[in-house]
Amino acid sequence: MLYWHIFLAFFIPGIVGYGGGPSSIPLIQIEVVNRYGWLTNDQFGELLALGNALPGPIATKMAGYIGYEVGGWFGSFMALFATVAPTLLAMILLLGLLYKFKDSPKVKKMTGLIRPTIAVLLGVLAYEFFFSSWEDSGTLQTIFIGGASLLLMEQWKVHPAFVILGALVYGAIFLS
Repeated sequence: MLYWHIFLAFFIPGIVGYGGGPSSIPLIQIEVVNRYGWLTNDQFGELLALGNALPGPIATKMAGYIGYEVGGWFGSFMALFATVAPTLLAMILLLGLLYKFKDSPKVKKMTGLIRPTIAVLLGVLAYEFFFSSWEDSGTLQTIFIGGASLLLMEQWKVHPAFVILGALVYGAIFLS
């Protein structure tokens, strides 16, 4: 039954997580933190930060790690398969339809209307992580790290992986 739960925890976000990794991350969080309790919010946030710093798709990295932690090697396989299965099935079954109607104004409008929902999901996730760090690290640390991260990424165009690495080093030196 555990492997079925692992499969569902990653298959469902894969089906409804339109747009790939960023849109499916909040859905994965709901499954693994809220529904099954395999990780805490803090653990999920740390995994997300580490997964963003590594190359490759975020959802598959998270699925592989969480699946392994919960169910060993077979759990990792199940989580990875469940993550890519919806895309694989959609590509095989719907590729012909996609090419046939790709220039349709209705299809373009429909996909455009999905974006606000994804933005809200990501906003809720960011809100939860922000206030979780506020409680765990304190006001000054959260403001400093948040402000420094914003400046580094937006003003000086530093890659997010280096910003995450810098925050990890800062936390190891000043918060331990």
